[in-house]
Amino acid sequence: MQFIIKAYDGPNMLDKRMAVRPRHLEGMKALGDQVIVAGGLLDDAGSMKGSALVMEFPDRTALDEYLAREPYVVEGVWQKIDIEPINVVLVNGEKMA
Repeated sequence: MQFIIKAYDGPNMLDKRMAVRPRHLEGMKALGDQVIVAGGLLDDAGSMKGSALVMEFPDRTALDEYLAREPYVVEGVWQKIDIEPINVVLVNGEKMA
Protein backbone atom coordinates (compact mmCIF):
# COMPACT_ATOMS: atom_id res chain seq x y z
CA MET A 1 0.00 0.00 0.00
CA GLN A 2 1.11 3.53 -0.72
CA PHE A 3 0.48 6.44 1.60
CA ILE A 4 0.82 10.20 1.38
CA ILE A 5 2.00 11.65 4.65
CA LYS A 6 1.91 15.35 5.49
CA ALA A 7 3.69 16.00 8.78
CA TYR A 8 3.68 19.47 10.29
CA ASP A 9 6.37 20.77 12.63
CA GLY A 10 5.46 22.27 15.97
CA PRO A 11 6.14 25.95 16.61
CA ASN A 12 9.79 27.06 16.67
CA MET A 13 11.09 23.63 15.67
CA LEU A 14 13.55 24.61 12.93
CA ASP A 15 16.67 24.30 15.10
CA LYS A 16 15.51 20.97 16.52
CA ARG A 17 14.53 19.75 13.03
CA MET A 18 18.01 20.52 11.74
CA ALA A 19 19.64 18.77 14.70
CA VAL A 20 17.54 15.63 14.17
CA ARG A 21 17.72 15.73 10.35
CA PRO A 22 20.80 13.47 9.94
CA ARG A 23 19.02 10.64 11.82
CA HIS A 24 15.83 11.25 9.84
CA LEU A 25 17.72 11.04 6.53
CA GLU A 26 19.58 7.93 7.67
CA GLY A 27 16.22 6.28 8.35
CA MET A 28 14.88 7.35 4.97
CA LYS A 29 17.95 5.85 3.27
CA ALA A 30 17.47 2.57 5.16
CA LEU A 31 13.89 2.31 3.84
CA GLY A 32 15.21 2.33 0.26
CA ASP A 33 12.50 1.88 -2.38
CA GLN A 34 9.75 2.24 0.22
CA VAL A 35 10.31 6.00 -0.06
CA ILE A 36 8.75 7.06 -3.35
CA VAL A 37 9.21 10.79 -2.74
CA ALA A 38 10.06 12.94 0.26
CA GLY A 39 10.63 16.63 0.83
CA GLY A 40 10.06 19.61 3.05
CA LEU A 41 6.82 21.57 3.23
CA LEU A 42 7.39 25.32 2.98
CA ASP A 43 5.31 28.24 4.15
CA ASP A 44 4.63 31.31 1.97
CA ALA A 45 7.95 32.85 3.03
CA GLY A 46 9.87 29.72 1.99
CA SER A 47 10.56 28.58 5.55
CA MET A 48 10.34 24.91 6.52
CA LYS A 49 7.05 24.00 8.18
CA GLY A 50 6.99 20.21 7.87
CA SER A 51 7.45 17.25 5.55
CA ALA A 52 5.59 15.56 2.71
CA LEU A 53 6.27 11.91 1.92
CA VAL A 54 4.84 9.29 -0.38
CA MET A 55 5.83 5.89 0.96
CA GLU A 56 5.03 2.24 0.44
CA PHE A 57 4.36 -0.22 3.27
CA PRO A 58 2.63 -3.62 3.36
CA ASP A 59 -0.22 -2.06 5.37
CA ARG A 60 -1.15 0.79 7.73
CA THR A 61 0.20 -1.16 10.72
CA ALA A 62 3.67 -1.25 9.15
CA LEU A 63 3.48 2.51 8.49
CA ASP A 64 2.49 3.13 12.11
CA GLU A 65 5.43 1.00 13.27
CA TYR A 66 7.77 3.12 11.14
CA LEU A 67 6.30 6.34 12.53
CA ALA A 68 6.78 5.10 16.09
CA ARG A 69 10.56 5.07 15.50
CA GLU A 70 10.83 8.01 13.05
CA PRO A 71 13.26 10.50 14.65
CA TYR A 72 11.07 13.53 13.86
CA VAL A 73 8.22 11.85 15.76
CA VAL A 74 10.35 10.53 18.63
CA GLU A 75 11.97 13.95 19.13
CA GLY A 76 8.66 15.84 18.89
CA VAL A 77 9.48 17.80 15.72
CA TRP A 78 6.37 16.61 13.87
CA GLN A 79 3.35 17.55 15.92
CA LYS A 80 0.51 16.96 13.45
CA ILE A 81 0.50 14.14 10.91
CA ASP A 82 -2.12 13.60 8.19
CA ILE A 83 -2.05 10.24 6.38
CA GLU A 84 -4.11 9.01 3.43
CA PRO A 85 -3.78 6.00 1.15
CA ILE A 86 -2.73 6.95 -2.37
CA ASN A 87 -2.45 5.06 -5.63
CA VAL A 88 0.78 6.26 -7.26
CA VAL A 89 0.56 5.89 -11.04
CA LEU A 90 3.45 8.02 -12.39
CA VAL A 91 6.88 8.78 -10.96
CA ASN A 92 9.00 11.24 -12.95
CA GLY A 93 6.66 10.76 -15.91
CA GLU A 94 7.09 7.00 -15.89
CA LYS A 95 4.40 4.51 -15.00
CA MET A 96 5.07 2.96 -11.63
CA ALA A 97 5.46 -0.81 -11.61
